[in-house]
Amino acid sequence: MSAERTVATPAAQPRAADHAIATASVIPPRGAGSSRRTSIGRGTSARRSSALPLVAVDCSAALLGTVLLTDPQRHPLLVVLLLSAVTGLNARAALYRPLAAPSALDELPSLAWQTALSWGAAGLVAASSTALSPLSLTTLCTAAALQSVLCCAGRGALYWWRRRATLRRPRPALVVGPGAAARRVAEAVLRHPRAGVRPVGIVSDAPAERTESEGAELPMLCTPEEMRRAVIQNAVRTVLVVGPTPGPEQIGWLRTLSGSGCDVWAIDATQPPGYDAPGRQSRSGQLAGFPCRALLPAGRRHFSVSKRALDLVTSGVLLLLISPVLLACAAVLRATDGPGVIFRQERIGRGGRPFTLLKFRTHRPADPHEAATRWTVAGEAQMSRFCQFLRRTSLDELPQLWNVFRGDMSLVGPRPERPYFVGKFSQTYPGYAERHRMPTGITGLAQIQGLRGDTSIEDRCRFDNAYIDSWSFWQDLCILLRTAASLVRPTGS
Repeated sequence: MSAERTVATPAAQPRAADHAIATASVIPPRGAGSSRRTSIGRGTSARRSSALPLVAVDCSAALLGTVLLTDPQRHPLLVVLLLSAVTGLNARAALYRPLAAPSALDELPSLAWQTALSWGAAGLVAASSTALSPLSLTTLCTAAALQSVLCCAGRGALYWWRRRATLRRPRPALVVGPGAAARRVAEAVLRHPRAGVRPVGIVSDAPAERTESEGAELPMLCTPEEMRRAVIQNAVRTVLVVGPTPGPEQIGWLRTLSGSGCDVWAIDATQPPGYDAPGRQSRSGQLAGFPCRALLPAGRRHFSVSKRALDLVTSGVLLLLISPVLLACAAVLRATDGPGVIFRQERIGRGGRPFTLLKFRTHRPADPHEAATRWTVAGEAQMSRFCQFLRRTSLDELPQLWNVFRGDMSLVGPRPERPYFVGKFSQTYPGYAERHRMPTGITGLAQIQGLRGDTSIEDRCRFDNAYIDSWSFWQDLCILLRTAASLVRPTGS
């Protein structure tokens, strides 16, 4: 699970073809998305549409639906259960996911189904609990129908208000993609002001396309400097990404823009509305008749609270359970290798912030400079048998649970690296610095794929970014389970 002994191999050299097929992933903002700032490097003026008004509408409709219940039936426990079921099921059905042109009528079938499930669950709990009064089938059906109508009406009013606001002040947008397709989308959006978006420029990393767009109304932006100037001067809040897959340079721009607070939308100019791929229907919206979907950054998935809760509880419990193992390892190390059983080393964590990583000392570098700038330390092959055992079983990583408990790192995430190599790899491998969008971890997606030891840095970078872009709480649990399984057949760190 350690990256300490990783060696960059010839196979790890960056290849343009690999980056060309990378997916357009985005990163979370460093600060609040609603704040107004003046520099793209520190965030632009970009207001992300919050899901809180939709949650408030759904909860209000659920509370109004309980007016059909009698006083004994309107138990606080039942109301709390109903609100939790409504918001949870709606979130699972992606009813809080942003859409470019939302419609309450389009959402009504899904809202009605989730509402029926919520009231059905409430009815089952009421029937099986002695503390609650049972609900008749007629009451359940009537309450679910009333809540569905109220929820649809409330969402319709909210969407109407938002459309009026965007019509008065359309959101400045950049269109990213190949010149011809991007111009086609930009012109279509300009012809439909009801979309609430006003393209102000086209971003392309193909210099040849600049000549094709001469005389066009919108400027063609081909360098990061031009894009940065357009974002600042026009207060860009929205980015429209037109397929096919953006190139590596554009992917970096998208991450920068999203990190600055911009909403990033993927526009499909080839597929019919409602489809991300042939034969696979999804909840996606439309913008000027083009299918679109939001590219959600990791920060929008609210990983901070749930991920930190998992880290705090799991690391705290494990520290208590394995404290005898920690004491035994420390005692044996002290007896066999002398004082100084804990190895401390500076690593780079989330946002590029340094922290002190803890491990059991399995080797002694000649000096701090050697420890900070060399992959393999001189004399490492002459480690004692117990130190080799700690390395082979990854027991030398156990003190990092204290780093997790303190909040320096997470249980799951990209492995932290030393500052010297972070700077070196950031210059060599595009996207390496993007690994620091999320807290670093003891294990991660790259590690369970066997990318430990003398493996490709480029492959690690790709897996780490893929993990961040597709993060979910369930994915963290799966990685932890697969890591635990790998400890049964240790291969070393």
